[in-house]
Amino acid sequence: MMQRKRMPRRRGRPRSPWTLQRRLVLTVVGLLALVSLTIGVVSVVILRASLVDRLDVQLASAADRSGLELGVGDLDGFGGPRFGTPTAERILGGAAQPPGLLALVYDGSTITTGYTDDQSGAIEALSAEQVQLLADHVNQSAPVTVNLGGEVGDYRVQAETSRSGTLYLVGLPLTGVAATAAQLALIIGLVSLAGLVVVAVMAAWVVRLALRPLQRVTATATRVAQLPLDRGEVSLSDRVPAADTDPRTEVGRVGAALNRMLDHVDLALEARQQSERKVRQFVADASHELRTPLASIRGYSELTRRSGQELPPDAMHALGRIESESVRMTGLVEDLLLLARLDEGRELELEPVDLTVLLVDAVSDAHAAGRDHVWNLELPEEPLDAIGDEPRLRQVIANLLANARVHTPVGTTVVVALAAERESAVITVTDDGPGIPAELTATLFERFARGDSSRFRAANAAGAPSTGSTGLGLAIVAAVVAAHHGKVTVDSRPGHTTFRVALPLA
Repeated sequence: MMQRKRMPRRRGRPRSPWTLQRRLVLTVVGLLALVSLTIGVVSVVILRASLVDRLDVQLASAADRSGLELGVGDLDGFGGPRFGTPTAERILGGAAQPPGLLALVYDGSTITTGYTDDQSGAIEALSAEQVQLLADHVNQSAPVTVNLGGEVGDYRVQAETSRSGTLYLVGLPLTGVAATAAQLALIIGLVSLAGLVVVAVMAAWVVRLALRPLQRVTATATRVAQLPLDRGEVSLSDRVPAADTDPRTEVGRVGAALNRMLDHVDLALEARQQSERKVRQFVADASHELRTPLASIRGYSELTRRSGQELPPDAMHALGRIESESVRMTGLVEDLLLLARLDEGRELELEPVDLTVLLVDAVSDAHAAGRDHVWNLELPEEPLDAIGDEPRLRQVIANLLANARVHTPVGTTVVVALAAERESAVITVTDDGPGIPAELTATLFERFARGDSSRFRAANAAGAPSTGSTGLGLAIVAAVVAAHHGKVTVDSRPGHTTFRVALPLA
């Protein structure tokens, strides 16, 4: 047997949550609608019952008059018996009978029926089905409602027995009762609908007015959330107004709690800022103080190596290592000093910079430093100028190219491209190296972050491990680009890594 595959159910779009204002307004309107509906139903039921009771009184009166019309065997005015055939026409044609009266008479052998038309007053006949419905109630002395259907509709009927023993049944139409009840229901519905509209408008206005303190609390929280609390010196001066912090109200308690939280956050930010300021000052002072001894170490090592004196090979190798490490240490100190200055927010010397010339020089330097790599340059037909500090931008490009050279194997192709996108000049550095693991991408631009676990690290000519990077190159790139109001991103997968730098155009 073939089995049908059950198709997966399509999930609809999630319904957007209702606001507190909408919930309150709809709750008020819903409760009022429920109360109005209850009052309307009860009113219509009570009115209908009252009208039916009045109709039953009229029906009893009509039944009594009908019994007189069928009083066969009574004496006439001269003391003799009155003769006549008991029929429905005699009841319907009697004096002072209400309009729309219905009658059924059974004299033991014959049934006669009919009803008077409300408008014309003519006597109309009933169908066999309607006669049968009336005959089913001929033995009931209490008033009952019978639905005769068609144009006749509902009737309130009552069965009686005349003094001569003739069974008869009379009825009055319920059309007036139904019309009056329907009219009352319509009036209540229209009045309730108008009241609901008025209440909805007033409730929306009242709820909006009542929620204004909550909106002010929300506005304060939104302004605080938009502050750059993760970096720099932050002045957290926004607070909920005192009028909205009354502890006797629910919104006041929320506002007071938010103000207390903001006070704690402000103290924490101030303590963090003081700590970071001390660390930056220490780094700046230490870097500045280390420049002189490092320059002395480098100078004495070069002087000793070039003095012309015969030294053992081990001593010459040691002097070379001392000189190379002093150069590396000097670069590290310069990087730390630059980061400290950028953290302090020192203004850059902003001026138009020809990015085309800058990239040509940077790629030429990278080609000279890494001849074992393939370097390609893609430039637009027209020069692109950006607003920036030229030495710092040169350092950004140099760090990106050095990163591509150091962390990729021999033979890697590096493509440097420049293009204009809207109001930004975009510089991309793309290589076909092994890529950067996804777990390292999030921290790639942090200080002292390294990708040595996955990126290729070359070796020098002697076979010894290279000195490697300090972990500050990409951190400097991010700091300098941020100081230029730009943005740097990375997209990496095996065989393709792209660093993208966007700078404002001149």
